[in-house]
Amino acid sequence: MTRLLSLYDAIATQLEAAAPWLIPTLARLVFAGVLLVYYLNSGLAKFGEGILGLFRPDAGAYVTIFPKAMEAVSYDVSQLGIFHWAVTLAGTWAEVILPIAIVIGLFTRLASLAMIGFVFVQSVVDVYGHGVTGDDIGAWFDAPSNALLLDQRAFWVFALGVLVLRGAGPISVDRALMAYCGPSAAPA
Repeated sequence: MTRLLSLYDAIATQLEAAAPWLIPTLARLVFAGVLLVYYLNSGLAKFGEGILGLFRPDAGAYVTIFPKAMEAVSYDVSQLGIFHWAVTLAGTWAEVILPIAIVIGLFTRLASLAMIGFVFVQSVVDVYGHGVTGDDIGAWFDAPSNALLLDQRAFWVFALGVLVLRGAGPISVDRALMAYCGPSAAPA
């Protein structure tokens, strides 16, 4: 039994030594595998046409972000103000830039924290703007584990929280910047 416990302890020690680089690297890999294409497709679909579309989100972007306001103006974007434009544009750009920054490991802690805020706002809009209810919201500590909001997004936020707390890991732009510029120039 002592030999078995010693073996277990040796394996646990090796795993503990790998954790500081392995956990954030795997968190970024899981984020890329599960959410990168989801967010990129969603964000890129919100831009308008042509080069000016980068600064003029299409009507679908406004419907996604401000569903009730769009309904109130009969889906006529021209009746919305600068606030709606600025929030829609910022949200659209964030939906593209933040996931890319997380995957490549650029300012990972800040990008992950911002992405947590994005997921929270997205969830609030889903409930109050799009009318997501019941089983789609879900509940913690119940038998089903596939609710769109509380179950799935809790895992999203957990993975992002790992990156906020641990940084990007060794294979990242953050680490390359730190090596090139010195520890005071880039985040860990």
